[in-house]
Amino acid sequence: MNTSHDYILWLATLAYALHVMEEFAFDWKTWAVKVMGFDVDWPLFYVTNAAVMVGGICLSMIGWRWPEVSLAFPALMLINAVFLHVVPIIRYRQFSPGIFTAVFLFFPIGIAAYVLAANDQVLTPSALIISLLIGAFFMIYPILLLSFRSRFSQYK
Repeated sequence: MNTSHDYILWLATLAYALHVMEEFAFDWKTWAVKVMGFDVDWPLFYVTNAAVMVGGICLSMIGWRWPEVSLAFPALMLINAVFLHVVPIIRYRQFSPGIFTAVFLFFPIGIAAYVLAANDQVLTPSALIISLLIGAFFMIYPILLLSFRSRFSQYK
């Protein structure tokens, strides 16, 4: 009998797909430009989220064989929920597109991923730390690309 709970990674990927749909439906791009000051457009939104979804699928396929890496996706979800949804709502006192899936899916599924990894005895202290660091990198990477885009743009 298989007692692995790494299926939670697939639920995390599904939750992220629903999150992308919510952000699109509630015009995350306009919010990101006006509230967060990001220089984003819809094509960048699509490409970034397509990359995240491919990453979620890849990391789900890894499962508990490499939890330091596969848990980076739930880490990304938790970091995204906190820093791109909850904190901006508190700071700017404005609705954040994506807040519903962040609160009702990202937090419970992200936390459950770590709890289930611990139950399956694959969550070591190093797996926790490394996954959080990789998740933070995944979160900051598109923001770094945005900040350097004008410097390296082909269309100056």
